[in-house]
Amino acid sequence: MELESYLQRKLKEKDILLMTHIVLGYPSFKESFQIIEKMVAAGVDIMELQIPFSEPIADGPVILRANQKALESGATIQDCLSLAQKAAETFDIPFLIMTYYNILYKYGVSEFTAKMASSSITGAIIPDLPPEEGSTYLTCMEKSNLAPIMIFSPTTTSDRMQYLADFAKGFIYCIARKGVTGEKTTFSNKLSDYLSGCHNATSLPIAVGFGIKDRQDIQFLKGKAEIAVIGSQTIRIMEQDGIKAVEDFILSLQ
Repeated sequence: MELESYLQRKLKEKDILLMTHIVLGYPSFKESFQIIEKMVAAGVDIMELQIPFSEPIADGPVILRANQKALESGATIQDCLSLAQKAAETFDIPFLIMTYYNILYKYGVSEFTAKMASSSITGAIIPDLPPEEGSTYLTCMEKSNLAPIMIFSPTTTSDRMQYLADFAKGFIYCIARKGVTGEKTTFSNKLSDYLSGCHNATSLPIAVGFGIKDRQDIQFLKGKAEIAVIGSQTIRIMEQDGIKAVEDFILSLQ
């Protein structure tokens, strides 16, 4: 599935698309697949599947704990890639792998990207790998026709944004604020100005994540971004009220 053309097609149908995030193997692999199933049934447009890592530096307490629990339960890279393949071959939406570069390095970058391609995965988000250090990764992603998702943050200069955009495919992931996932985000004119700057740097759709938790937040993003990203909040809801509640929550956002 070619990611950018899929997004453009979906954006003709909806004002803003919804991307969700899960940690593979949490609470278990069986339950991970059930969560994916519920999210797709509720109308999610794209999903990022995180391969757990011991030091997920971009993640806040909720996702950090999910990473730790998955690893304690014995989750392996191969288990994660197998579940990702099952999801991508079962459901008709794009799936991205999200993880940290150490995972790719240990697996073998060329082997990892080839495995993603053969598993019908569409692209990857590797938040700790700048393009200056990622030439092998970027070459392998290009060879496998996969989308390397680049990341903008509020501290990224306009020149840097344009530089990063040169390497990007699919969309740009725009972090809504400084810090890690799951913390409170202020939806304000300052955020609007930042997102306007992001659009000025790229013609790709932009996705906004970090701190989005309800329908009001998503309504704020309409007209300012093409994709809203929900991560920590779905994990909180699953932990509090069970997997069925995830579907109800996703439906409440639209």
